[in-house]
Amino acid sequence: MGTSKAFESFIKCLRFFFSILIIIAHSLSFMTRKVIFSVVLVLYSCAQLAAQVPGFFMKDDSKKKVTIPFYSSNSLIIVPVSVNGNTPVNFMIDTGVRANILFSKSLGDAMGLEYSRKIDLVGADGSATLGAFVSPVNNFDLGPVEGRLQSLLVLEEDFLEIEAVIGTPVYGILGYEFFKYNPIRINYDDSKLDFFRENGLKWRPPFYHKFDLTVEDNKPYINAKVRQENGKTIDTKLLVDTGANHGLLLNMETSDEIELPERTIESELGQSLGGVLYGYIGRVDRVKLSGLKMDNVLTSYPEENEFSFVIKDSGRQGSLGAEIFGRSRLIIDYPRGRMFMKKGRDFYSPFEFDMSGIFVKKINSYDNRFYVGQVRENSPAEQMGIEANDEIMAINKIPTFIWELPEVIKLFRSEEGKEIELELRRYRNNDLNDYEDYTTIIRLRKQI
Repeated sequence: MGTSKAFESFIKCLRFFFSILIIIAHSLSFMTRKVIFSVVLVLYSCAQLAAQVPGFFMKDDSKKKVTIPFYSSNSLIIVPVSVNGNTPVNFMIDTGVRANILFSKSLGDAMGLEYSRKIDLVGADGSATLGAFVSPVNNFDLGPVEGRLQSLLVLEEDFLEIEAVIGTPVYGILGYEFFKYNPIRINYDDSKLDFFRENGLKWRPPFYHKFDLTVEDNKPYINAKVRQENGKTIDTKLLVDTGANHGLLLNMETSDEIELPERTIESELGQSLGGVLYGYIGRVDRVKLSGLKMDNVLTSYPEENEFSFVIKDSGRQGSLGAEIFGRSRLIIDYPRGRMFMKKGRDFYSPFEFDMSGIFVKKINSYDNRFYVGQVRENSPAEQMGIEANDEIMAINKIPTFIWELPEVIKLFRSEEGKEIELELRRYRNNDLNDYEDYTTIIRLRKQI
């Protein structure tokens, strides 16, 4: 059943009790037997209901593990999931969230979801209110793994716009429930995820480094040492966040020891409840995770906002995201409070930030259409007159419908001094029929 041994023993005891009651009932009067059989039916129904524990389990419990292939976009883990037998849609597997989330109520309605109540979510700016509906009981199908009795938070509108940032349609998130009973091994090099039986991973696999993992309020944390640019090493408690596309993030408001590096650039850091988060990008000299060391790590420093009290209350100083984990092979074991990490193929690759000055976003459509979301000050793009909201029509004479967004991002991080030709379209007054096309060449330059 995928439940713990103690729970299975409880079910066996109930069943044994049922058989004894039935044997006794055969020697009693009709009315007494009727009462006993009624009790048996009620208890049996309760046992069957109890056996359906909310969680994710292997369909074939005789196996030690099953493998789920995933699509990796910027080291984010994306898998197709069928909700209640509907056509599969892309979900992201994310240790950084407590609840399972569906981004669109219109999609939820099309799936025939039932809702128990509506709740209001307060945005990061403390003022924006966003609606969400709770769908309490759903089944998820991931091929060899199923999620039973899963609640789903259904957003009234998709304010996260994940597709615009990573270039792949994503309709929801699987959070804590996916990890809570079973060890999960993530092989970023081969884009495969191993889902182990609850007791299927007893020992430390060879060549993996072990970390103590604590799960607090349904979120996982590890400790790491961070040596800052000024040479000071600080001990940090960091959220393990497979759904964040940064490497290291440090929240300056959580500790007086966290210092902003001398060399930084202002940048959009991501989307959250209530709007876009802004802050600074810098570097730390080293991140030490048990025996693993990463040098010159790109680090995000978000501005403090009305939502910062949640981070302070958790006692953490920041988070580790997919830019670090994507360079490794990772095992996350909630039941035993541990995590393992081994060097992956790209472990020693340098951490590079965009050298063009363009924050590229994808237009949410079936066509590959990209536009300029933001232009950084004093960047090559700004110097060549590129503006926010310009649409990118071609890159190095190759139409954008040939490109994937991760390829564009990789190109803009590739090599200082490289020249890239861009064909762009600028719309006047937001009129799609009134525009001007122009071509320019930018030379990539490191800014951080």
